[in-house]
Amino acid sequence: MSSAAAPGQRMLPIASHRHHRSVETSSCRAAMDRAPPPPGPAGLSAYVAVSQLLGLALLGTTGAWLGRYRGGVAWHSPLQFNAHPLCMVLALVFLQGDGIIAVFESHRAKGIPDMYSLHSWCGMATFVLYLLQWFLGCGFFLFPGASFSLRGWYKPQHIFFGITLFILSITSCLLGITEMLLFKISDSYSHFVPEGILANTLGVLLVAFGLVVGYVVTREDWKRPPLAEELALSMDFKTLTEGESPGGGSQ
Repeated sequence: MSSAAAPGQRMLPIASHRHHRSVETSSCRAAMDRAPPPPGPAGLSAYVAVSQLLGLALLGTTGAWLGRYRGGVAWHSPLQFNAHPLCMVLALVFLQGDGIIAVFESHRAKGIPDMYSLHSWCGMATFVLYLLQWFLGCGFFLFPGASFSLRGWYKPQHIFFGITLFILSITSCLLGITEMLLFKISDSYSHFVPEGILANTLGVLLVAFGLVVGYVVTREDWKRPPLAEELALSMDFKTLTEGESPGGGSQ
């Protein structure tokens, strides 16, 4: 009758396999550290520079419009509303900010109803989806609870909704510019007055900025390749969460 193997004998194959995996991971890391950095994609720097110049131009045009024709920007005054278009262009298109507060406080002070226009609907949808995108991104990528496969499933959704939010942001700005012009200069807008031309120029800059940025982020050959330390961390994370390396076999 055969006898059962000793516990130490049963652990030898597992220990040997783990040692082999550790040596293999270390070798991969060393090879990645020795590899020269890949050359930058042709044309990417030029498009990024153009997008930043367009972004600065649309911010300058927004400031010029509000400063020259709308009296400037001030928080606790009748000019408080002007903080809304400035912050929205700065926030949801170029950086981020709090123009939502400005418009609601301004509406309340002037007795104007909220959330009745297409601009307000698109703007609020953008704001809510932006928060949702931020929280989901933190939950899937920052906190360690999500598995490697779950993060891999969510990553394309995160990218898609990021681009969608950018498009919605620009759409909300364009609707807001048109709405503001119709409220302020509806009688003279059709006569090509300077304020209307400047605001229309701002809209064209927003569209151009969106097109250039959209082109850059959708070019597959311009996506940054993962760094060596990112690949190493990815291999370790999948090993810890799913018991296997990114290349395949389970422990």
